[in-house]
Amino acid sequence: MAMTLAPAPRGAAKIRGERNPFANSDDNAMMKQILATHAPDGRQMPVGSLLHVVEDIFQRAHFGLGTIAHQGTHAQQMDALEDKAVETGLDEMLEVLSHTISKISCEISCKCSGGGDAHATTVTIFNSVTSYNWDVKVVLALAAFAVNYGEFWLVAQLYLTNPLAKAVAFLKQLPEILERADALKPKFDALNNLIKAMLDVATCIVEFNELPPQYITADTPEMVAATAHIPTAAYWTIRSIVACESQIRGLLGMGHEYIASTTEAWELSSLAHKVSNIHKHLMEKLAECYRHIDEKRHTEAYQLLVRLMETPHIDNIKILKALIYAKDDQLPLFDGSTKRRASIDVLRRKNVLLFISDLDLSHDELFILEQMYQEARQNPSRAESMYDVVWLPVVERSVAWDETKQKQFETLQQMMPWFSVYHPSLLDPAVIRYIKEHWHFIKKPLLVVIDSQGKVVNQNAIHMIWIWGSQAFPFTRQREETLWKEETWRIDLLADTIDPAIFNWIAENKYICLYGGEDIEWIRKFTRNAQAVAREAQISLEMLYVGKSNPREKVRKNNAIIQAEKLSHVLQDITLVWFFWVRIESMWHSKVQHGKSVENDQIMQEIMTMLSFDGSEQGWAVISRGSAEMARAKGETISEALVDYEKWKNPEKGFVNALNDHLHDVHTDHHCNRLILPGVTGGIPERVVCAECGRPMEKFIMYRCCTD
Repeated sequence: MAMTLAPAPRGAAKIRGERNPFANSDDNAMMKQILATHAPDGRQMPVGSLLHVVEDIFQRAHFGLGTIAHQGTHAQQMDALEDKAVETGLDEMLEVLSHTISKISCEISCKCSGGGDAHATTVTIFNSVTSYNWDVKVVLALAAFAVNYGEFWLVAQLYLTNPLAKAVAFLKQLPEILERADALKPKFDALNNLIKAMLDVATCIVEFNELPPQYITADTPEMVAATAHIPTAAYWTIRSIVACESQIRGLLGMGHEYIASTTEAWELSSLAHKVSNIHKHLMEKLAECYRHIDEKRHTEAYQLLVRLMETPHIDNIKILKALIYAKDDQLPLFDGSTKRRASIDVLRRKNVLLFISDLDLSHDELFILEQMYQEARQNPSRAESMYDVVWLPVVERSVAWDETKQKQFETLQQMMPWFSVYHPSLLDPAVIRYIKEHWHFIKKPLLVVIDSQGKVVNQNAIHMIWIWGSQAFPFTRQREETLWKEETWRIDLLADTIDPAIFNWIAENKYICLYGGEDIEWIRKFTRNAQAVAREAQISLEMLYVGKSNPREKVRKNNAIIQAEKLSHVLQDITLVWFFWVRIESMWHSKVQHGKSVENDQIMQEIMTMLSFDGSEQGWAVISRGSAEMARAKGETISEALVDYEKWKNPEKGFVNALNDHLHDVHTDHHCNRLILPGVTGGIPERVVCAECGRPMEKFIMYRCCTD
């Protein structure tokens, strides 16, 4: 349904405090005359199709076309034009408008032949179209000029091959004019530039009238500001039509007497400059209207999505289509296993994990997630294999999509063995808004779990995945709670699968020491002392260096030194160092989501202790035997304890228990723990207590990239 552009009120240039950039005192007086002619009767006429015909005439009548095209081609083009006219309703519209077009055509032809006043002629044309909207006025005037202009060039193009055209051209003395085409080129160039500017303005005015009224109305501030300038734009477009017609009429009948005038070309160029500026300004206003429309559409789509997500469904397809791509005109998924495009139907009635991230995705994260995914796929009989992963890359629309971003996206997509959205543009802005507002996506990746009925059963299962892998299937909050009830703080939970040798050490009842930090001198001293004490205590001790949570060059160098000097075992892949710490961070996230704290949960106390170890500048160590006995302390404390081994050794208690008792005895209240909490997607707790003394910790905010 077309929108009626309301007549601009007197003083329209002052609407919303805006000044009309094209109005001066003379223009204001002229515009009062034009506004006085404007009395629309409310008829709606979508003249876009008529404008397309007018554009076609101007394109084909371009200066310099010389020979007639093949008749067969012309016949085909005419058939296509007639078909389009019927299809768009242009046929019926022309039955109403053809008389007005003919009348204006005669009006400008007659008045411009005598070199009359351009403004007076323009006012006459406006009087002829007084009952039409502004867009119809402009298109009718352009159509009338196109008839005259088209006839002129039709004769000019055909006079060499068509006897009738030759006779008409002879009477109009066109051959003599065209023989001096080089001298007339500046004028025709200026004419073509002005015609292009007029068409641009007309297209813009028509586009305003075609804006969807369900999203923007005539009284919307953006529309009010835009339409205030349309009467001025219409006036200068029709005034330019008069100037163009005058130039064409000036050529006819002059023959050899005609002398090209640079003043005439300058007049056309001056008008083209003015009309082009008007078009630029209107386009800015149109862009504001489209931004308003986009906001309305996005809000509508977002609200629809919110309602859809809250509605029960028989399967997951409707939800997945709403999130990934609502239309059916293409295959929106890319299958990482086959490297081919796929339909959303391949996910029907499956549990789907939506892997949500931006393009700055950590390769460490991707590598570990891929390992877990492939492990689940190796045993298709297991229930864990009954889920699929789909990557949704969240990209800001405000940032230009360039070749670098495309390559970055394709590189990540090719690395993933699961499904992904074929292109980020398939994610609607309303979906991205939903992801941010309802699932709290900021920067860190999420794994949103949707069950086979399309219900969101976990807004972020990534912490479950890091802690338990596919054992966490079906990744619901209830399953997470059950898994925690089965857990105790032990070396198995802390170290998981970072090194397969750990499980062998546990099975062989060996003592296991995990230690970290970056100070290589402390590492040398500690590992040698620990090995010496192990020999004296006659225990089998295995030591493993796990670095820090932000592993960079220091940890790599330490790994190389530890191996070269045979100080202990190391994690060969630095990604596993990252994974060790991200699991501990994930435990913290998971516990916080279930309302656990140091005061009410023993595992949470141990997690906080490990995080405070990592936040400190010194080393630390955890010593365990089997799955139950564990002792831990900061670097200097554990080093001093090893030096004092003779003071606390007690074969009856066992090495770990005796060490624990000693650490408890030497513990002092005078300590300083630095806790760097991992970035969160929900919120940072207001109150966090120290894992050692139970006192509330002072809260700071730290933004960290790397510590090297």
